Amino acid sequence: MVKSLMNPVATVVILLAMLSSIHAQDDLSPPLYFGTSTALSGPSGALGQDMRLGIEAAFDECNTAGGINGRKLRLVVLDDGYEPTRTVPNMTTLIEKVGVLGVIGNVGTPTAIAAIPIATENKVPFIAAYTGAGVLRKSPPDRYVINYRASYAQETQAMVDALIHYAGCKPNEIAFFTQRDGYGDAGFIGGIEALRSHGYDEEHKVPHVRYTRNTLSVESALAELMLLPTPPKAVIMAGAYAPSAKFIKLARSVSFNAIFLNISSVGSYAFAQQLGTAGEGVIITQVMPPPESNLPIAKEFRVAYAQISNGAPLTFGAFEGYVSTRMLILALQSCDERFDRESIIESLERLGNFDLGLNSQLSLSPQRHQASDHVWPTVVRSGKVQPFNWEELSAYSTTD
Repeated sequence: MVKSLMNPVATVVILLAMLSSIHAQDDLSPPLYFGTSTALSGPSGALGQDMRLGIEAAFDECNTAGGINGRKLRLVVLDDGYEPTRTVPNMTTLIEKVGVLGVIGNVGTPTAIAAIPIATENKVPFIAAYTGAGVLRKSPPDRYVINYRASYAQETQAMVDALIHYAGCKPNEIAFFTQRDGYGDAGFIGGIEALRSHGYDEEHKVPHVRYTRNTLSVESALAELMLLPTPPKAVIMAGAYAPSAKFIKLARSVSFNAIFLNISSVGSYAFAQQLGTAGEGVIITQVMPPPESNLPIAKEFRVAYAQISNGAPLTFGAFEGYVSTRMLILALQSCDERFDRESIIESLERLGNFDLGLNSQLSLSPQRHQASDHVWPTVVRSGKVQPFNWEELSAYSTTD
């Protein structure tokens, strides 16, 4: 069950009234509350909506099967519009007013940067955020930050390796288009680390253009690349779906035909829709296998998703929300009955090596707070996001 509130400041009273009503219905077996501050509106709204549906599908599936020791899982959702200034009061509401056991599935790096200090100070588990940024992946790990997905560094490493090995690109022929904030910076830093792994140490020469978050102002960024003495042969992107799509469409319209690659957080389904015919051949790395696959958990996802999605399309984001929530549920099933914030962290760390039905190993421990290292390449073909083999890059022309 999900409670969605578009303006948390104006609706705290309504929120508390709804929670009071739910409590009254569940007096004999009080629910376990989790929350999320996510993007339900604005240029990145589709990402939050996808994650929300995936989390809701997993919660609904668990509740239908009897919940956790008879206790239902409840999710309270607050919209931050992908703006950190709205994330802060949302986190305060979830922790102080709702009393959530944990925060799950927050969307975005800039919003995570704002949320993590609040979660850490209050010792609240911050679980499976929709970001691969390094700020969530410290060594040793932050006790209260648990990641599901592979990092942006792992995604950009896969891109750079493939561009060099299969597309014949030289390191100085790869450029970056990123959002001007922590998200874009994380993608760029991961790319620079990947270039260094290939012996390239002139990072100051790497073309890097940016745009402002929650805008479509990408024209200047494209102009900067086009004015370079030698145009790049590949552009690695760390941006939201709407501005990234506009950038590519403008580039195609002026015959700037580089290889375009974006990381998973772009939101593949919305990205492909925005691209239209300009999307042909655009590559997107994923941190999930295709939700249409025959993997056991993908089949379970489709069944659970059909129950709550009202016909919404299958997306990588919704699948990620579902799988990462299944990870949380697995940990909850091994908690002792006190179900407090510390016991949830301890149970997640005790999962060790586990497989949720992906036919690939996941792992969590006190020393490791990122469950998955897997990256899958996909490509946009005929308006659809399809599986891709890196070797196919050899067919992409990188010659003048």
